[in-house]
Parts: sequence; structure tokens; C-alpha cells
Amino acid sequence: GLRVSVDPRAEKTGFKVREAQLMKVPYMLVVGDRELEAGAVAVRALKGGDKGARPRGEFLETIKERAAKRTLELE
Repeated sequence: GLRVSVDPRAEKTGFKVREAQLMKVPYMLVVGDRELEAGAVAVRALKGGDKGARPRGEFLETIKERAAKRTLELE
């Protein structure tokens, strides 16, 4: 029930984050080598900026709850 897209371009991460912010993307998940090894995602929110790394499953449950409540705020 969530819309997602992947940006596979060979651009720098900062450039992709800036473009996503200009497009008003509510959440950006950055998965690098460290996150991949840890089974986590680095979360950036349109409102509030960097939220740090979170376990993949924990973020998924949180975002499902937020979608059901129709709110964008993360703790």
C-alpha cells in the first residue's frame, strides 16, 4: 500500500537527496554498504531532516502505522 521508487543513477548521494527534497518526497531511505551489512536503512524525512539509521523491519512497521493514520511525522 506504499508507493516507492529507486533512483539507480550513478549520481552522488547528496545530489539525489537534494532532488528528492525539491520533489517533496516525504521519506528518503539511503542504503549503503554499512546499512546493507546491518540490515538497516538511513532515514531522511522531508520534515526534520536526518533521522539516523533504523532497522529495516522497524522502519517498515512504523511507516505502515503512519500510512494507516495518514500522518507523516516520525518520532
